[in-house]
Order: sequence, then structure tokens, then C-alpha cells
Amino acid sequence: MVGLPGKVALVTGAAGGIGGAVAAALAEAGAVLALVDRDVPGDAGDAGWFAADLGDPAAVDAVWAAATARLGRIDILVNVAGMMIFKPIAAHDADDWQRLLAVNLVAPALLTGHALRTMAPGGAIVNIASVHARRTTPLVAAYAASKAAMVSLTRSTAIEGRERGIRCNAILPGAIDTAMLRDSPAIRSGAEVLDPADVGQPAEIAALVQFLVSDAARFITGEDIVADGGRMGRL
Repeated sequence: MVGLPGKVALVTGAAGGIGGAVAAALAEAGAVLALVDRDVPGDAGDAGWFAADLGDPAAVDAVWAAATARLGRIDILVNVAGMMIFKPIAAHDADDWQRLLAVNLVAPALLTGHALRTMAPGGAIVNIASVHARRTTPLVAAYAASKAAMVSLTRSTAIEGRERGIRCNAILPGAIDTAMLRDSPAIRSGAEVLDPADVGQPAEIAALVQFLVSDAARFITGEDIVADGGRMGRL
């Protein structure tokens, strides 16, 4: 296991499947956590949790300020929070696009801006994108577009962060055993049947995050890494 003793990590979407697993993995490695979610768990108490609706740019700025005020600094940023809208493109209205892009793209971009302005050299950012950034399916056009944009944001961040000693990488998970996967109309209707070997666990994505934010990955930046059990290669 890699070590992150004394590092301060901000994780968005920390109450969700992947976000919760990332938080657990970073804590296990010794990091101090700032956990951000719209819905803070009822048994969370105060320690480490920050409630924020990341669809509101003002809330994004406020949560960064609150986390740094409480913890002193942020060394690691993991952008996990995201949402999906299951609709044909022709059924999307402007509100759909604006609402989804606010959470999936604008919030990570604003947090990344704060990170680039304030992180010390050695800082690391990981964006949780999706295989939909490369190959997608019907009914998730807005989600796929947002994740493709997140990959581009990752590359630009790596370029701009290099001079400051800040790395940025993206992970493109495939089918992961989370509520988002189970809520997919294709899965719920049985139109899409996944082999158990095609479904990963949140802890497997978290282990990759743990590596990418550590000094063991100090020479890796600007990459978008697919973690889908090889499924995309067979499509």
C-alpha cells in the first residue's frame, strides 16, 4: 500500500459508491480528508464532512474556502461527484444540459482552478471520468459529452500544472457496481445484461486513485486511464 501521511485530500461525491471507496482508501493511506457531498450521511457527525450542492458555482467556491480554512491546505483533489440524465438527445432541453454540465464539468473545473492557485508542488488531482468519454450508448449523450470534456480538462490541467509541480490524471471507469449503474434504464429493463466479469467494484477504482495521487506515480500526468476489465476492447 502507498503512503500519504499528513496529506490533505478533498474528495467530492464522497457519500457515493466510488467516492466513499476513494475516501476509505485515502484514509487508509494516512491522508486527512475533506469529504464533500450534497447529502452528508446522517451518522457522519462533523469530522471531515462539508455539505455542498456542486451544481451551484458559489457553493463550489465556498466549500473550497471552508475546507482550506479548517484543514489549512489541500494537497490532493479527487473529483468524483457526477450525475446522469437518461434521455434521447432530442428530449434534452437547455436546463438538462446546464444542470448536468454544472455538476460534471463546471464544478471540477472551478475546484481545479482553486487547486492550481493554491496547491504546493507535489499536489495531485484525479478526475473520475468514464469510458463514455470514448465509446458510449444511447440515452446518455449529456453525460458522455461531459466526461469527454473532463478528459480534455485533465490534459490542459496537466500542462498548466507542470510548472507548479502539480499532476493531473483521469480515470475512465467502465461498469462499476454503484447506484448509478443500477439506475440505468438499460440495466433495469434487462436490455443490457452485463457479465459479472464486466462489473468492477468501487474499491478497484479507489486503489487506482490511491496510486495516482501518491509519489509512486510522480512521473505520470495528463493520462486518461481506462479501468473496465477489458470490456471496451471487445466492443
